[in-house]
Amino acid sequence: MHERERHRVILAAVQGKPLVTVQEMVELTESSEATVRRDIAALHMQKKLRRVRGGAEAITPPAFAGLAGRPWSLNETSHVAEKRAIARAAVEMCEDGESIIINGGTTTFQMVYPLATRRLQVMTNSFPIAEHLLRQSRNAVLLPGGTIYREQMIVLSPFENDVTRNFYARHMFMGAQGVGALGLMEADPLLIQAEQKLVNQADELVVLVDSSKFARRSSLILCGLERIATIITDDRLDDRAAAMVEAAGVRLIVVAPVAPAASAAE
Repeated sequence: MHERERHRVILAAVQGKPLVTVQEMVELTESSEATVRRDIAALHMQKKLRRVRGGAEAITPPAFAGLAGRPWSLNETSHVAEKRAIARAAVEMCEDGESIIINGGTTTFQMVYPLATRRLQVMTNSFPIAEHLLRQSRNAVLLPGGTIYREQMIVLSPFENDVTRNFYARHMFMGAQGVGALGLMEADPLLIQAEQKLVNQADELVVLVDSSKFARRSSLILCGLERIATIITDDRLDDRAAAMVEAAGVRLIVVAPVAPAASAAE
C-alpha cells in the first residue's frame, strides 16, 4: 500500500473511533509496525491527528462514530479476479425462488453480476449490492433498517426488533476480516452484533474469502468454524489453512481466479 493510501486509511480510522492502536493500523494498512509509526509521526506533524501512547486519536473528535475496519473504496480494488471467481461459485449454490442473505462486502458484491439472470429474494445490508440488483436484475431486494455507515457502504441496526427477525434464508453469504482456528473475525463490535442476527436467520452460512484472509487476524470473533457450512476461496490457499477448514468439518470449495477477458464478457 502506498503512503498516500496508508494515510487515508489511518485518518479514516481515527475519525471513526476515539483511539486507534498501532496494531489496529498495522492490520488495516497491512504494513509493518515501523511503517505505521512513521506514518503517525508524519500525520502528527501535519496536525492531521494527535499521536498518543500506543496509537493515535483525532484532533477533533468525530460527531458520529464510524465502524472500525478497512473502507469499501480500499478493499474493492484488491484481489478482484479471485473475488469474481469466488462469487460465481457462490451464486451456483442458489436456486431460483430461494431466499438468501448477502452481507455487505467487496467479495459478496461480485455476486451481483451472475445474479443478473436469476430470480431470488435477496436481503442485503449493502447499498451497492441493493442498488445494482434493483437496476440490473429482476431479483426481489429487501434492505434492513438502521444507520448508514459510509466508509463500509452498509446499513446496520443495533436493535433486536427489526425486519431481519422476520426473514428466513436458505443461505447467508458473507465475507470476513479474517479466518482462523477460532472462527470468523471482524473488527467492530456493532458489525459483530448485526451480523450475528443475520446469521441466525439462515439455514447455512457460506463464507466468501480470498486466501489472504486466512493470514489476517482481528480481536473479535463473529462465530466459530463449526457454524459455517461452506467456505469458498481461491487456489492460493495454503495446505495448512485447507487442513484447518476440513478438520472443522467445513465444506471447502477452491476456485481459480477469473481471467480479465472472461469477466469482461459478463
